[in-house]
Amino acid sequence: MNTLSGDTHSTTQEGAWTTKRIAITALLCAVAALCTLFIEFPLLPHLEFLKYDPSGIVALIAGLAFGPATAVIVSILPNLVHIATQSGLYGMLMAVLATLTLSLPAAIIHQHKQNFTGALIGMVVGGVCSLFFCVAGNLVITPLYMGVQLQDVLKLLVPAILPFNLVKILLHCVVTALLYKQTIKLLNN
Repeated sequence: MNTLSGDTHSTTQEGAWTTKRIAITALLCAVAALCTLFIEFPLLPHLEFLKYDPSGIVALIAGLAFGPATAVIVSILPNLVHIATQSGLYGMLMAVLATLTLSLPAAIIHQHKQNFTGALIGMVVGGVCSLFFCVAGNLVITPLYMGVQLQDVLKLLVPAILPFNLVKILLHCVVTALLYKQTIKLLNN
C-alpha cells in the first residue's frame, strides 16, 4: 500500500520542484543545520571527536518523503556548518559521508517501494552502506584530523569506531521509523 499521496518524488518524471517543495527542503536543511550546531554530543565520553547529532534523521526523512535528490541536498548543505566548528573540514567530510551513505540508498529503495516496508529495507541497506563508508572514512580521515598513525586508528576500530557508528545508525533509523507515517503525511500535505 502506498502511504504517500500522489507522486512526491522530485526525481521522477511527474515530480517537480515546486515552490512548496523548495521551501520544505530549505526548512529541512535549516532544521538539520540547527541539530548539527546545537544538539551534538559524544556518545562515547572518552572519545570526544566521535560526536552524535540527529541531523541524519532529518536527511532520512527528507529522502523518504521527497526522493534521492532531496536526500542529497539535506545530507550535504546542513553539514557545511561543520567547517565553522572545532571539527572543521574533516568533521564536515565525515558528517556528509555518514549522512549521505545512509539517506541516499534509503531514498532510492523507498522511491521504488513507497511504503513502510520500503522505508525499512532502504534504512537497512543505507545503514550497511553507511557503516562501511564510516569505517573506511575514519581510516583515512582520522589520521589526518588527529595527526595519528593508521595503526592507532585501527586500535580504535572495534572498541570505538564500530560501536559509535552502529549506535548512531540505529538511533537515526529507529527514530525515523517511529516518525515515518506521521512525518510523511505532514510533509506531503
